[in-house]
Amino acid sequence: MGRPVRIVPKITRGTCHCGAVRWEYRGDIPDATICNCTVCRRYGVLWTYGYDSQEIAVEDPGNAMAAYICGSRRISFNFCKLCGNLISWRSLRPNDDGRTRIAVNLRLADPQQVAEVPLRRFDGLHSFHDLPLDGRTVADVWF
Repeated sequence: MGRPVRIVPKITRGTCHCGAVRWEYRGDIPDATICNCTVCRRYGVLWTYGYDSQEIAVEDPGNAMAAYICGSRRISFNFCKLCGNLISWRSLRPNDDGRTRIAVNLRLADPQQVAEVPLRRFDGLHSFHDLPLDGRTVADVWF
């Protein structure tokens, strides 16, 4: 008998421009969402979703993050106070199961690590629904 096989999950990492705040996504990233709502279209972000301290962990050892809370006051948009990069959004209330929804900005990851992640378009401006998939990936909207 050989040693037991230990499966190590894929980890994708991102960091703000100055490196003060970091995030990691554990596992395969299922998709990236591009949204046209009044906030996301201004930020130009690509979100991937998960739950805080499960798929996604955000590290802010120097306390460099600041939050912007708008509208419904259900989520915070979290920025690095030093370089201004948008890191994540986070639900301000846990779900019924106690988990807290969070999304991180894939534009802060190494482009090669996320290039093939399927792109999901969300109409947050008019219908608040996903639009049909069109086969694009993050690489198709990278610039």
